[in-house]
Amino acid sequence: MQRKDLFFRGAIVCAAIVIVFIALPIVQMILAPTLADLVLVIFDKEVVRSILLSLGAASCAALISFAVGTPLAYLLARCEFRGKQLVEGIIDLPIIIPHPVVGIAILGVTGRNYWLGKVLTELGIRIMGSVTGIVVVMTFVAIPFYIKAAKEGFEAISPRLEKVSRSLGASMLHTFCHITFPLAWRSILTGIIMASARAISEFGAIVIVAYHPMIAPVMIYERFESYGLKYSQPVAVWLIAICLVLFFALRVLTAQRKKTS
Repeated sequence: MQRKDLFFRGAIVCAAIVIVFIALPIVQMILAPTLADLVLVIFDKEVVRSILLSLGAASCAALISFAVGTPLAYLLARCEFRGKQLVEGIIDLPIIIPHPVVGIAILGVTGRNYWLGKVLTELGIRIMGSVTGIVVVMTFVAIPFYIKAAKEGFEAISPRLEKVSRSLGASMLHTFCHITFPLAWRSILTGIIMASARAISEFGAIVIVAYHPMIAPVMIYERFESYGLKYSQPVAVWLIAICLVLFFALRVLTAQRKKTS
């Protein structure tokens, strides 16, 4: 019993250390700027432009992840095939690859010396230093999070429901749209939120592909390099506020999913 109590106390101490380690820098940064600094920053056109660009590009990345990731997530949830683990491993690669490497890799295949880059150039599509490039990078790093969440949602639905629908004459598409998708919508929405949050936080790859136009993380970095903490912290606080809103929405959805399961 004493050993158990000792272990429990040790776990409490470790939990306290982890919480302080994570929360202390964030809380300190939130409290560092004055209210006047925060108000002044939010009326800065460059700051507003960078935050709106981050939100818009992240939303596009999440929608692209939803459009192309949903069928793939369903396929992975319902089908067993040779090479499935390889496919899942490839999908997870953006999570483990260092972010600057992601930017270099994307530029490598979209540059003028590569066939894909030549095709894009002929079509008038520019990746480097463009909003398109930002969306491409955000989609690259965000789509694994969406696919994982959507896949878990589809796996939680009994295949028997789909079989009954198909046995009654419904097509596969009709079954998916009227049975599978409505039942998995919370997981899908969770995946969209996770993808958006991951896209907003990306910096390392974007700073290589498209330093300009500036998204919020790049602007924070530039202001820190040029002016120091005092001028970078207010922008960071507003970005944290956006991320906290997404995090709160994610927690609410997760809690509701647990209650209904």
